[in-house]
Amino acid sequence: MAATTTTPGPLTGKVALVAGATRGAGRAMAVELGRGGATVYVTGRTTRGHISEVGRSSETIEETAELVTAAGAPAGGTGVAVPTDHLDPAAVRALTGRIDREQGRLDLLVNDLWGGDVHVEWGKKMWEHDLEKGLRVLRLGVESHIITSSCALPLLIRRPGGLVVEVTDGTEEFNRRYREPFYYDLAKSAPIRMAKGLAEELPEYGCTAVCVTPGWLRSEAMLDTHFKVTEENWRAGCAQNPHFAISETPVFVGRAVAALAADPEVARFNGQALSSGGLAKEYGFTDVDGSAPDAWRYITEVEQAGKPADTTGYR
Repeated sequence: MAATTTTPGPLTGKVALVAGATRGAGRAMAVELGRGGATVYVTGRTTRGHISEVGRSSETIEETAELVTAAGAPAGGTGVAVPTDHLDPAAVRALTGRIDREQGRLDLLVNDLWGGDVHVEWGKKMWEHDLEKGLRVLRLGVESHIITSSCALPLLIRRPGGLVVEVTDGTEEFNRRYREPFYYDLAKSAPIRMAKGLAEELPEYGCTAVCVTPGWLRSEAMLDTHFKVTEENWRAGCAQNPHFAISETPVFVGRAVAALAADPEVARFNGQALSSGGLAKEYGFTDVDGSAPDAWRYITEVEQAGKPADTTGYR
């Protein structure tokens, strides 16, 4: 039997932590980082033995790690699943301590923690929204990011070149609008501000912080819960909302983060809020169908402007 050989990728030898990698964008980011050759620690709360409050058993953190390892095999990338509740500082310290013991370094932190949709009461005013649910949204979308950065950054700043990627929904320009309801608006604006704050504190260590958003993401829940379609027949969802035509797979933003992680000049983006569509123009990658959807520009110029759905010039 021939020995297995690998060809180094652009991220071979790098160590990444993708916090919130059970499904959707986080899973795709982890897989694309592994494909580039990185060792990727993937965390989340849903395992093969436990389902988080999100309520989806069809995606698990162990499966994510297996997908990372499968994609990364040619370049030596591998996935390591560590079930973690990122609202528990002791658990996150244990996670970063394990990475330190096993790898002695951390080159990339992706803060993709969320899971708050199940608590959002859409269409309600701030004072009508259940307070406990609203505060849970903020804990899941803001506090978890803060805890993770607090615990992981002492390891990341040991070496110059470290990168922090905060993940949100919406570009900085788009999120100047009110993203109702109140708690959702705060949760989706905060990662942009967190990236800007870290961008002030990290450069003296040779490290960089950015915020990244996907466009209209065809996540598992978006497909099977909201539009009742699969990735194979996703365009059938356009009958329900024709603007769904601008949507993108999670792979698109996964490729965006992998491109940032492999860029030796990534510091030029320090403090910026970036989108998958904008980064595709910068780095030249595409979605799995070969297109490069610029969703936020489309949403602003077409959908929000009340124009008929037409993705010409936008993907």
